[in-house]
Amino acid sequence: MTSLVANQNSMYVMYLASYVVLGIVLAALALALWKRLAGSPTTAAVGGVVGLIWACMLIASGLIFNYGAESVIELHAKSPAQAVSAWQAIEPVADALSSGQGELLGGLWVLLVSLAALRTAALAKALNWLGILIGIAGIASVIPPLLDAVYVFGLLEIVWLIWLGIVMFRTRPSEQSQKQSVSTP
Repeated sequence: MTSLVANQNSMYVMYLASYVVLGIVLAALALALWKRLAGSPTTAAVGGVVGLIWACMLIASGLIFNYGAESVIELHAKSPAQAVSAWQAIEPVADALSSGQGELLGGLWVLLVSLAALRTAALAKALNWLGILIGIAGIASVIPPLLDAVYVFGLLEIVWLIWLGIVMFRTRPSEQSQKQSVSTP
C-alpha cells in the first residue's frame, strides 16, 4: 500500500501503457493477422478470437488496476486499514485478468497464429516455429510447477512481435489470402 501511494502517477502511466494501450494495439494486430491468415480459416478465426479476448482482458486489467488504485489511495487518507482490505480485493482481480498465473491466452494466441501462418506460408517459417515454441511456453506456464515458463514466453514474445512487425511491414498479404478473405463471408 505504501508503494502504491508513493508511486501512484508512475504506476498509473505504466499500467495505462503496458495494459490498456498494449491491449488496443494487440486487438488491431489480432484482426490484421486474422485477415492475413485467411488461407487457414478455422485456425486463423480461432486465433483471432483468442487474440481479441486476450486484448480485452489486458485492457480490463489495466483499467481495474488504475481505477482501483485511485480509489484505495483516496480511501487510504481516511482509513489505511480499509484501504489495505480494499486493495487486497482489487489487486488479485487485476492480476487474474492480466494472466497473473500463467499466459494461457497469450500462449494460445501465438500458437494458433503460428500454426495458421505455417499452413499458409504467410509468414517466415522460422518466425512460425519460434511462435510455436513461445505458444507452448505460454500454455505450459499455467501449470504451477512450470510457472517460470512465463519468463520464456514474455522475453521471446518481444522478439517474436518485433520480427512479426518487420515481416508484416515488409510483405503484403498473398493474393490467395486476399481472394479468400473477400470470398469468405
